[in-house]
Amino acid sequence: MPHGRWAVVGGAFLLGWLLFALVWLAGRGDGVAAPGPEQPAAAAQVFEPLPRPATAGDAATPLPAPSAEAPRVVEEPPAAAAPAPLPAEPVPLPPSIEESAPIAGEAVQAPSPLAEQSPSPRYPLEALRRGDSGTVVLQVQVDAQGQPVSIDVAERSGSRDLDRAALEAVSRWHFEPARDAAGTPVPGTLAVPIDFKLE
Repeated sequence: MPHGRWAVVGGAFLLGWLLFALVWLAGRGDGVAAPGPEQPAAAAQVFEPLPRPATAGDAATPLPAPSAEAPRVVEEPPAAAAPAPLPAEPVPLPPSIEESAPIAGEAVQAPSPLAEQSPSPRYPLEALRRGDSGTVVLQVQVDAQGQPVSIDVAERSGSRDLDRAALEAVSRWHFEPARDAAGTPVPGTLAVPIDFKLE
């Protein structure tokens, strides 16, 4: 019995190989491609032969021999600047009107105090007791009638009492008014110094 089983197995194996060979041969015959039309061979390109290499005698222009002198930078001097234009010659101005003739109404003669109407200031008692002395300079503006219209202290004496006494006295003075070129009275200013001295 065992011998018969091996015979059956062997026969089945051979039969399988046989079927495989048949299927394989049948499939191979179907897969063969039919030969196509032949393509014409491409025409070979013709190349010109390369020139032969130059020999030592045919060499190009030889290079110049290197110079032993080191290269140097050449500096050019800067271009000269254009000369500045000369200033135009000054044109003389016409003479001023003030230089030729005084303007009418402008004082050419300063005002001056009238001696009989310009009493000396009173020396303040407090300043006298302290021994104060000095000079007060007043800047007085006088109108065309000879009356003082404004008085400013230009220089102080160093004593308030002396400065006040000078202001009070000059405010009561009468003046000869300033006059223009025609002799007409006009407003003007003058400086009035007043000395306070202990005797």
